[in-house]
Amino acid sequence: MPAIESSSGDRRVATQNRNDRRIILLALFGVTAVAWLYLLATRQSMSDMAMDDMPGMVMPMASSWTPTAWALTFAMWWVMMLGMMVPSAAPMILTFATLNRSKRAHGQSFVPTSVFVLGYLIVWGIFSLCAAAAQWALDRIALLSPMMATTSPVLGGILLILAGLYQFTPLKQTCLRNCRSPFAFVLNHWRDGWAGALRMGLEHGAYCLGCCWVLMALLFVVGVMNLLWVAAIAVFVFAEKLLPGGVWIGRVGGGVMVGFGMLLLTQG
Repeated sequence: MPAIESSSGDRRVATQNRNDRRIILLALFGVTAVAWLYLLATRQSMSDMAMDDMPGMVMPMASSWTPTAWALTFAMWWVMMLGMMVPSAAPMILTFATLNRSKRAHGQSFVPTSVFVLGYLIVWGIFSLCAAAAQWALDRIALLSPMMATTSPVLGGILLILAGLYQFTPLKQTCLRNCRSPFAFVLNHWRDGWAGALRMGLEHGAYCLGCCWVLMALLFVVGVMNLLWVAAIAVFVFAEKLLPGGVWIGRVGGGVMVGFGMLLLTQG
């Protein structure tokens, strides 16, 4: 009888784990979909405003940087980061949820997965604030086009070369290893309690930021609201972090970035 009860309990836990995974995946898919719908709506709204106010104008000039404009720019960047990064963070979030479910099944303390996710989002919120500040600075010195891309081939080339070279640095490889191995990250960084889960989310977000921050800066080269390039960078990040040959994808991509950067510099 005890063996039968144990087997039944194991099946119940396995079923609960599968249900949890479905719910979390649906939630992550919903967040990603809403983020992209927001970006599409924002892009369309900006295009409509440009046609009404001035042909070709897609963003406000420096004099229009009111507190509201700041808030909207920050929100745009943060939502964009959610749309780009949440898919590649899904395996880590699912791993955290699975281990938490196992702890709960054994009568141990349980923390909602949302606490871990909150820590992750805080990190990208801080990055979004910095990105909004960078956009403001480029706008102030007239180095930003109406499509929110740098008008300086030299600056664009430098950003591409930096992004490409960064792909080969030890810091990049360390961050990438922690992003590519969810189970190893959770085992090495596990902390109990709500504060521990929040810190784990912050640490994982920091590793993801360490992987991708220069890639996100490339949005100033291709155009912040050029959603085709936004999607392309998101796919590159996903492939680099999750596919079996992700490390080599990153290195090949780094070489291509350096090449294009040097080409831009020759045009400056």
